Amino acid sequence: MRAKLFPALVGDILDTMGHLHQFLKPEIRPLKPEHVIVGRAMPVLEANAFGSREPDGRGPLSERPFGLLFEALDDLKAGEVYVATGCAPRFALWGGLMTTRAMHLKAAGAVLDGYWRDTPEVAASGLPVFGFGGYAQDQGPRGKVVDWRVPVEIAGVRVAPGDIVFGDLDGVLVIPRAVEQEAIRRALEKSETENKVRDAIQAGMSTMEAFRTFGVM
Repeated sequence: MRAKLFPALVGDILDTMGHLHQFLKPEIRPLKPEHVIVGRAMPVLEANAFGSREPDGRGPLSERPFGLLFEALDDLKAGEVYVATGCAPRFALWGGLMTTRAMHLKAAGAVLDGYWRDTPEVAASGLPVFGFGGYAQDQGPRGKVVDWRVPVEIAGVRVAPGDIVFGDLDGVLVIPRAVEQEAIRRALEKSETENKVRDAIQAGMSTMEAFRTFGVM
């Protein structure tokens, strides 16, 4: 996929298959323009908090700064994408030390419904990280991970554990596991056809004639 496809093309195929809402919100952008991310989703569910510890809390996470963040991060597998959502974007969901751990685990990267921090360190690592941008405010007293490896939604797009996450400068696409083989096969076929269309247009064929001839544009 990284060598032969791009998210826009696969998204077009998913449209034809009836999966019309698979791109995450456009605010989720790569830290570096050249970043491409592809891997299996490891969804992480966040919640806003109002202190690192809450002595009067009734839940098991009340006394735990960051909640289950460390357990979730340590559970990342090779080729997986850490996908975090669930809280208001008031603090960073990712940072330099998390990047170091994710790279040691050979993760594919991170997609955040919010911000990262330690931008120079994360950028220098080369790990693909997508989100709203850099923002230094710490998660510690403001948010907790409450669960992971559970289905989540980002602006109405469902992300289930094991779905393929595919992103570049044009956006992040979620490919449901149930249809991934057909979607990728058809995308590879369309890629070959688009190359023929490009060659034909470069040779002088009109766009109308190209569409009539090849059926794609």
